Amino acid sequence: MSTKYIFVTGGVTSSLGKGIICASLGRLLVARGLNVTIQKLDPYINVDPGTMNPYEHGEVYVTEDGAETDLDLGHYERFLDIRTSQENNVTTGRIYNDVISKERQGAYLGKTVQVIPHITDEIKSHIVALGESGDYDVVITEIGGTVGDIESLPYIEAVRQLRYDVGRQNTLSIHLTLVPYLSAARELKTKPTQHSVKTLSESGLQPDIIVARSEHELDDTIRNKIAQFCNVEYEDVIASLDAESIYKVPLLMQGEGLDERVIKKLSLDAGEPDLDRWIKFVEAVRTPSTEITIALVGKYVEHHDAYKSIVEAFIHAGAVNDCLVNIRWIQSDDLDADNVAEKLEGVSGVLVAPGFGGRGIAGKVAAVNYSRINDIPFFGICLGLQCAVIEYARNVCGWPGASSTEFDEDTEYPIIDLMPDQKDIEEKGGTMRLGQYDCEVKEDSKAFAAYGQQQFKERHRHRYEVNNNLRYKLVEEGMRLTGFNPERDLVEIIELPDHPWFVGVQFHPEYCSTVNNPQPLFVDFVEASLDYAEQHELESAIAHDEVALQ
Repeated sequence: MSTKYIFVTGGVTSSLGKGIICASLGRLLVARGLNVTIQKLDPYINVDPGTMNPYEHGEVYVTEDGAETDLDLGHYERFLDIRTSQENNVTTGRIYNDVISKERQGAYLGKTVQVIPHITDEIKSHIVALGESGDYDVVITEIGGTVGDIESLPYIEAVRQLRYDVGRQNTLSIHLTLVPYLSAARELKTKPTQHSVKTLSESGLQPDIIVARSEHELDDTIRNKIAQFCNVEYEDVIASLDAESIYKVPLLMQGEGLDERVIKKLSLDAGEPDLDRWIKFVEAVRTPSTEITIALVGKYVEHHDAYKSIVEAFIHAGAVNDCLVNIRWIQSDDLDADNVAEKLEGVSGVLVAPGFGGRGIAGKVAAVNYSRINDIPFFGICLGLQCAVIEYARNVCGWPGASSTEFDEDTEYPIIDLMPDQKDIEEKGGTMRLGQYDCEVKEDSKAFAAYGQQQFKERHRHRYEVNNNLRYKLVEEGMRLTGFNPERDLVEIIELPDHPWFVGVQFHPEYCSTVNNPQPLFVDFVEASLDYAEQHELESAIAHDEVALQ
């Protein structure tokens, strides 16, 4: 069976959830035994999101091969249990960069280089290359932006051409639109969808299926109207109502028959869906037996998408522990030694988040200190590990001026320092220590207890490391360095042996957490936080009884 290509566009407005629809459809097709991958085509001119502001773009998701990508790739991996790569996220900047590089090398034999055919051919080559790279039954391609945007036009044209190149029978166009409800008129309006489809059709791309986002049920009248005026069959109008959890969307789409319509139109040889495990997970998320609060300390907390993978990893780990993890978002800029007790009151765990730059570091160090002294379960990720090391060097090792050269180039004790191979790098994009690296852990460590194995791989995105020339002092004063990269002897994991659960990691474990394979450190951190909450609840009850007896 030749590879089938599904193209998903969006209309009316942005932020309708194309990524979740793509991931949900992918999940349904995988559940039917098909080999599926998903690709994101982003219309911005940045080569990748690596240098973009988290407030504007959200988190940068890193693949195993070191690509800095859009956060939607995290959804793809979490829903489908697949591993994405450089080819799963393509930007306009990368397309133009590739074309210009070829032109400089003389690849076009002196011809005038134009949007059509050279840019569109480059876009098509990336789509087809992904399809040929893994013996896939289906490649789902999400086109970023909104139909009608100037920057999206080359992608729409490339898809129009590709449908003929690979055969119309091997392609499918899905268009996601909005059907708004006007409270004054007390009715749903289909006109925005009609205009969106008209705009798409004017570019030569007629949708085969329309997925209509709405806050209200679409009755037969609305569905018939959309079908009639948008040139699709009634059964190809799929309602996508707001869901309490993104993980329920595949089940809602199955209820609407989206996967059945796709299978029929593409003549896919697919079995019956096996969603038992997914349904159990959704039920576990919906009806947990208990709940806890964990503080997430970071400097981008006003924009939760900056920590999207961490949030989802907590959902996965919470389901394993039959527990709802409530996140208390704490802006590290607003945290200091004077208010940390108040800000962290009542939390059962503290996670100090990754990030870059010196803003908010004092607050993160204060959170580490409070967690360490009060035996609150602590988890530090990337910069979070570095803040834990800085706090320990200052307050336990007797080096009050200890810091990172990222924040203080003249520090007397550079306990965190720029990696040697990073010191001569001037370009910012794509030059960090990126992608998957080996980690070896000591068997009598919490990390080994979590992973159940001595060696594993995790993904990285950083320039600074624990200074190997000064790490002896940390060990002398009781900190355990329990994980190392075997090739370069770099510290990957730190722990405190006399603390209930205190772990810092230089890598990003949140990236590899999926519904079917929750990340083990997150699972154990949530479990430790649950134990802490139960212990303090017991202690509070005993104290209350003692007061009552008096």
